Amino acid sequence: MNKNIYPESELTLAARIEAILFVAPLPVTINQLANVFELSNREIQNGIDQLELFYKNNTSECGLRLQIHRGRYQLTTAPEAATEIEKFLGLESKVKLSRAALETLSIILYFQPVTRPRIDSIRGVNSDGVLKSLLRKGLIQEEGRTDTPGRPILYGTTPELLQHFGINSLNELPKVEIEEPINADVSVIE
Repeated sequence: MNKNIYPESELTLAARIEAILFVAPLPVTINQLANVFELSNREIQNGIDQLELFYKNNTSECGLRLQIHRGRYQLTTAPEAATEIEKFLGLESKVKLSRAALETLSIILYFQPVTRPRIDSIRGVNSDGVLKSLLRKGLIQEEGRTDTPGRPILYGTTPELLQHFGINSLNELPKVEIEEPINADVSVIE
């Protein structure tokens, strides 16, 4: 790009970050942005904070939202525009989720990364089918494996999950006190 035609000084850092997020195919980290702009992570965080404040203060006037998921940032469309966007793109209505799927998603949201045995322990039933369905829908993802025997898979949420529910950040989730379930696999010996 010719800097004489498009001088950088005409846009704020927040606006330039917004432009990068607009064209980025995947969520972006602060380190990636710092490398692009050759600035410190703190300077980039300040720019992101300004962008986040802009979107929070202009929700009724902007069709975009800044989504933050596990230290990655991306622009998404406003959930209020979902019907028109789906119609324009010729997409089906949003997928309905079963009670079991919503229950499993709640567990993953609050305990992530979490294993299937732990999910099963909390729900009290086998979650294999529900997890496969949520994986196919792109609402959860495999995060790795534990070092425990059997090396169970760890599950976490995806940015698509946040988009599906119109959440901009995991920090927006209601705060709840979670009681740890009694592990059914452990016998108490007195």
